[in-house]
Amino acid sequence: MPAKSSTIVTALTTAAVVAVGVLGYQAAASAPDTLTEARKDSHHSSPKKQPDRSGKKEKAPAPAPVPPASGKGQRIVYSLDAKRVWLVGAQEKVRRTFTVAPSTVSPPLGTYAVGSRSVSVTGSDGIAIEHVVRFATVGNVTIGFSAAVDGSRPTPDPSKKTGGIRESRDDGKAMWDFALRGTKVVVVS
Repeated sequence: MPAKSSTIVTALTTAAVVAVGVLGYQAAASAPDTLTEARKDSHHSSPKKQPDRSGKKEKAPAPAPVPPASGKGQRIVYSLDAKRVWLVGAQEKVRRTFTVAPSTVSPPLGTYAVGSRSVSVTGSDGIAIEHVVRFATVGNVTIGFSAAVDGSRPTPDPSKKTGGIRESRDDGKAMWDFALRGTKVVVVS
C-alpha cells in the first residue's frame, strides 16, 4: 500500500511541475520584448518619441551640466539660481540631476556635509515628508532635501522660515540612496 501512495504523489507532483512549466512557457511567449511595449491602449505604457517632420526621432534634451567651480569628487551640487540638484559620482559622472522647490531660507554659498538623515518626519510646514537629508543650519532653521509623502511640491509660505528643499518622491529616493552621512554638499549660485 505505501508504494502505491508514493507513486500517486510522485505522479501528481510531476504533473503539477509540467503544468507550471507549460503555463510559464505560454506566458513568456506572449510577453512583449520589453516592458515599455505593453498594450498600446494601456495608460501605463511610456509615451513613444514622435518623429519630427524630417522623419528622425526627437532627441531628449541634454541634461544640465554641473556648474563650474562646484568642487571635485563625489558630491551633491545645489544651485540656488537654477533650483537644481546634481548627484555627482566619484568619477565626475552625473548620476542624476533634477529640479527642486527651494525653501524660504537658503543656505549660504559654500561646502557642507550631510549631517543627519530621517526616513520620515513632519516638515516645518506641517506636511509629512520622507527621505530627509539635512546638511546646514541658518539661524534656527535646519536646511535639507526632502520629498512630500503626498508627492506635492508647494511653494512655501514666504512669511514662514522653512528649510525644506522639496524634490519629487523618485528624486528623494535617489538622494536618500546617494547622500550618506558625511557626503559633501556644495551650494552654488
